[in-house]
Amino acid sequence: VYPGLMVTAGLIHWILNMLNVTVHIRDVCVFLAPVFSGLTAISTFLLTRELWNQGAGLLAACFIAIVPGYISRSVAGSFDNEGIAIFALQFTYYLWVKSVKTGSVFWTICCCLSYFYMVSAWGGYVFIINLIPLHVFVLLLMQRYSRRVYIAYSTFYIVGLILSMQIPFVGFQPIRTSEHMAAAGVFALLQAYAFLQYLRDRLTKQEFQTLFFLGVSLAAGIVFLSVIYLTYTGYIAPWSGRFYSLWDTGYAKIHIPIIASVSEHQPTTWVSFFFDLHILVCTFPAGLWFCIKNINDERVFVALYAISAVYFAGVMVRLMLTLTPVVCMLSAIAFSNVFEHYLGDDMKRENPPIEDSSDEDDKRNPGNLYDKAGKVRKHVSEQEKTEEGLGPNIKSIVTMLMLMLLMMFAVHCTWVTSNAYSSPSVVLASYNHDGTRNILDDFREAYYWLRQNTDEHARVMSWWDYGYQIAGMANRTTLVDNNTWNNSHIALVGKAMSSNESAAYEIMRSLDVDYVLIIFGGVIGYSGDDINKFLWMVRIAEGEHPKDIRESDYFTPQGEFRVDKAGSPTLLNCLMYKMSYYRFGEMQLDFRTPPGFDRTRNAEIGNKDIKFKHLEEAFTSEHWLVRIYKVKQLDNRETLDHKPRVTNIVPKQKYLSKKTSKRKRGYIKNKLILKKGKRPNRKTV
Repeated sequence: VYPGLMVTAGLIHWILNMLNVTVHIRDVCVFLAPVFSGLTAISTFLLTRELWNQGAGLLAACFIAIVPGYISRSVAGSFDNEGIAIFALQFTYYLWVKSVKTGSVFWTICCCLSYFYMVSAWGGYVFIINLIPLHVFVLLLMQRYSRRVYIAYSTFYIVGLILSMQIPFVGFQPIRTSEHMAAAGVFALLQAYAFLQYLRDRLTKQEFQTLFFLGVSLAAGIVFLSVIYLTYTGYIAPWSGRFYSLWDTGYAKIHIPIIASVSEHQPTTWVSFFFDLHILVCTFPAGLWFCIKNINDERVFVALYAISAVYFAGVMVRLMLTLTPVVCMLSAIAFSNVFEHYLGDDMKRENPPIEDSSDEDDKRNPGNLYDKAGKVRKHVSEQEKTEEGLGPNIKSIVTMLMLMLLMMFAVHCTWVTSNAYSSPSVVLASYNHDGTRNILDDFREAYYWLRQNTDEHARVMSWWDYGYQIAGMANRTTLVDNNTWNNSHIALVGKAMSSNESAAYEIMRSLDVDYVLIIFGGVIGYSGDDINKFLWMVRIAEGEHPKDIRESDYFTPQGEFRVDKAGSPTLLNCLMYKMSYYRFGEMQLDFRTPPGFDRTRNAEIGNKDIKFKHLEEAFTSEHWLVRIYKVKQLDNRETLDHKPRVTNIVPKQKYLSKKTSKRKRGYIKNKLILKKGKRPNRKTV
């Protein structure tokens, strides 16, 4: 686990208590993300000011303060790694640009310290350790090598490498994983380039060319063979699944379905770009063009940042977070240029540029229209037209259009923040036709029931999406949670959910499961329930247990996934289906639909007569959104399945007495009758 988030919250809490400011640690965790959001705005201002000017920096700070793409991780209560990591990302980039511009070791050491904090906070530090070497490599290709670049990168790589290895969770990964090999390669290339620059001044041209050819060929061969050997022997680990899926987008779905099952790892749609960035999607290419048009060392960096961030954001929805800061910066540069051009004062040139001698001759001799081949002297009317500039009407129209765009952007950000990113995921809301709002609090209701009605050592089996919520709000142990590093354990849970009840019971007994929790949205039409996620459970289980689970068994012969009577028998008898639709066939939601009609799938379920042998229903929330089942314990002695014994004993007739009813003799059924016999002879005995 990356310790940066917890250390930051604990340090702030300790400092405030040292200053006699009594604050609960819970309040620190709630307001940590908004505080760092303000720091992110400041770091974005500093970085944009270094890239362009102060006006663009102010606009960039305003944009990132309200843009939905970042505010989704910076609202109050969002205690996540990304809340502090984006500040560390932007501040590290600012210090890197400062280091390249000045060539100062002081700024480079500050950049290394910021990088160290980023490594402790988020696994996205790999983006930094690959983007900065890419910047240096492109500068070498563009023949922009300088002593400043050499000092900045050499210091950053050595000090940053040592500092990053101090994080226990990272350890020796910077020198043993493929994600960090590009930085090492660029460092070696930079040293070789600097050495060749040193030799160029001391050798003849012929000697330098011969040495250059031999040296480059030998070095490339040694590096290539070394990387192959170290990778083959296992010293250098290959690309991990998450990073490899960035380059091969179909790799995760085939080989590691647990990665593809995460909604944040799905490809980004165009709607998501507009939803999270709004008008900035259209304006940031203009800012990128301005940077490329007026290129320098630091603008090469922001151009590479923008191009790489756009690619990665298109591959994964989660990486929209890394695209948002650079979009805000480049859009701010575009708006700043437009405002400077249309709102700037028309200053008269006191010292106009020196004109060409041919133009002066043309003014002296108006009759000479052609002084040089291919050059025509401009008429006086054309010269006056170009010097007049833009009229006040055009300036006003363009300025009003820009202000209207900014106003629409602010309204959109407010609406998205209010409706999409301000509500907690544990409380759902729906709206009626008249506009009134209904609050669905089934999650907290179920977690409260777990906390109050189950043993404190009880184990709850659910899909990994709800692991953190169960552990935090119900204070119960879960088998899997949102830290999806153990693929085999998650696959075992998926196998239990997709097997029949008897096979699932054996798995649950081996895992000491006491309760099973599922999410069912068929009553209220909630599309994020476990039935809609069920195919991912099957795929993950099939990856680890291909002999027992096959995805094709859960589809119809026509290749459809259906929950009605036409559905696959394997699906209709699996544990997840039975737990979701238990007693649902008796429920009629309205007069227009038959009993057992699933509103989410718009179908009448195919198996209404569901009975359990090893489970029993323990709790169902108000809107049937959360259902909890208790796993029955094994009986001490199993009941034998046998028929009652049949005997041929004919009952004796009842003894009827002639006495009165008050003095009737009693009768014992099957009374043992003793017969008197002869006394046995002792001699024979």
